[in-house]
Amino acid sequence: MRKNFWLWLSALLLTACTGKAPARHAAAETPAAPRSCTYRIVRSYPRPTDRYTQGLLYAEGMLWEGTGQYGESRLLRTDLESGACQTLATLPRTEFGEGIALLEGKLYQLTWTSNKCRVYEAATGRLLHTFSYPGEGWGLTDDGTRLYMSDGSEYIRVIDPDGFRTLRRITVTYRGEPLRLLNELEWIGGRIWANVYTTDLVAVIDPSTGRVEATIDLGGLLPEEEITPRTDVLNGIAYDAAGDRIFVTGKNWGRIFEVEIIEL
Repeated sequence: MRKNFWLWLSALLLTACTGKAPARHAAAETPAAPRSCTYRIVRSYPRPTDRYTQGLLYAEGMLWEGTGQYGESRLLRTDLESGACQTLATLPRTEFGEGIALLEGKLYQLTWTSNKCRVYEAATGRLLHTFSYPGEGWGLTDDGTRLYMSDGSEYIRVIDPDGFRTLRRITVTYRGEPLRLLNELEWIGGRIWANVYTTDLVAVIDPSTGRVEATIDLGGLLPEEEITPRTDVLNGIAYDAAGDRIFVTGKNWGRIFEVEIIEL
């Protein structure tokens, strides 16, 4: 399955670069081609390289981050300008932290294979609840009312935050084909932005249809001279709704980037 995915991804990148799609016998079978986008770096902020970023969001003038790895999974709150960072919570050593979301004063944090979502009081980091769910936990975001969760498949679950019950599932497709390995999520302008794991691509998804409306190629974001054996993949999207700013980073990256998205 992994080999087929990489063949599919190569075709996706070729389409993004050339604007040409493979010929089809019936044009009506081919959904409208997603827009292809690139980026411009507006500003970058240094940070420690020991943060295996799994969840990222911007709210209340601060950057909130959930990190992974067994024995290293934490919830952090950082002032971007000063770099001052506060650890709000630390997961048990047996749990691998994943995506986060902030909703109505509560901070939700998924775990990878422990089937647990921990809910904290955002102001203090005090644990309020622990919910269970089936399958793996990857990315998490919200629309102000509901939570949206990825699990590494082509599905995004719509979650009731009270009780963490799955209300429905969105099937994500790119040109009519399932798009898998959806990872960290962010809600921006009524759309779900998703990192596609192990790639430099971000998919912009219509939550009502699951269709990928645009792809953003963030390749080359981290300078080569800052890439070390510890540097891992692009992962982490945060949106400052008040300032209309988009931030992206990666696992164990030494920078967070504010970017402007440009349609090709």
